[in-house]
Amino acid sequence: LARTRGGFVARLASLFRGKPQVSSSLKEEVEEVLFTADIGSKTAQKLLDQVTALLDRSQVADPEQVWAVIRREAREILHQPSEPLNYTPQPGPYVLLMIGVNGVGKTTTLGKLAAFHEAAGRKVLLVAGDTFRAAAGEQLEIWSRRVGCAIHQGKDNADPSAVIFEGILRGHREGFDVILCDTAGRLHTKKELMDELQKIRRACAKALAKAHGRPESEVRGPHDTFLVLDATIGQNALAQAVLFKETMDFTGLVLTKLDGTAKGGVVLSICAEQQIPVRYIGIGERAEDLRDFNGEEFVEALLGRDDERDEAAA
Repeated sequence: LARTRGGFVARLASLFRGKPQVSSSLKEEVEEVLFTADIGSKTAQKLLDQVTALLDRSQVADPEQVWAVIRREAREILHQPSEPLNYTPQPGPYVLLMIGVNGVGKTTTLGKLAAFHEAAGRKVLLVAGDTFRAAAGEQLEIWSRRVGCAIHQGKDNADPSAVIFEGILRGHREGFDVILCDTAGRLHTKKELMDELQKIRRACAKALAKAHGRPESEVRGPHDTFLVLDATIGQNALAQAVLFKETMDFTGLVLTKLDGTAKGGVVLSICAEQQIPVRYIGIGERAEDLRDFNGEEFVEALLGRDDERDEAAA
C-alpha cells in the first residue's frame, strides 16, 4: 500500500508534522484531504468527526494522538463480524460462486483459490461458467493445469446456468470437496446481467438439492458468493458493490490489485457502507499473492509507521 500512503496519508502527515497550532484553517485542510481521498464520504465524515473532536480539546495538534484516533476508527470500520468460512458443509461439496464485472480478476482469483484448496489437501473442481468470453475458459483451463485440479466446461455460448448445474452434479458424483464457479461479468444490459446471476444462483441450489435428493428449501446453494472488486478504480468499486447488492446476496468481498494502486483506502469505504467482510486481497500475480484479509495488518500497512509517513509526505 505504499502508493496509497503516498496519497491522502502523506497529505495528512504533512499537515500534522511538527505539532501545528489548532486553527479553523487546519481543520478545513484536514476536511479537504479526507473528502478528496478514496475513502468515501461516510468514512471521511466519521474520521473527520473524531479528529476534529480531538483537535477541539487542545491548542496544539499532537500527531501521535491524531494517528491513534484514525487507527482506532479504521480498525472499527474494517471489523465486520462474520462466521469463519466452512469448506466442509454437510451435505457437501462446498460450492463457491464468484461474481463481478469483467476485468476485475474473477478468473485469476478462482485459480488462486484452487491452488489454496489443493495445497490444503482438498479435491477441487473449477467450473467455467463464463461461457460468453472464450478467453475466460482458456484462462481457467491454464489455471487447472497449473494447479493440478479438474475443470468442467461447456460449449462456447452455452447457457451458464446449465454449465454450472452440470458441474455441481459432476462434482458431487466424482467426490470433489470444493467446486469453484466462474461467471460472466458483462451482458448487454445491467438487468440482463443481474437476471442471469439470479438464474445461476437458483441453478446452484437445484443442483445441490438433486445431488442429495432433498427439497430445494432444505439446501443452501451456493454456500458462498464472493464479489470481486478492482481496488485501482477507487469509488467506482463501491458503485459496483452497490449495484450487485441490489440483486445478489454475497457473503464476502475480494479486493484485487492492491499492490499497484494509490486508492487502497477504498477498502474502508466499502466495508463502512456495505458491511460485508473482505475475505481476500490480491497483491500480485502469483498464486500465493491472494491473501486472507487481516484488518489489523491492513490498517498498519495503510497508515504506515511514522518514518514511512514522513518519507511519503516529503
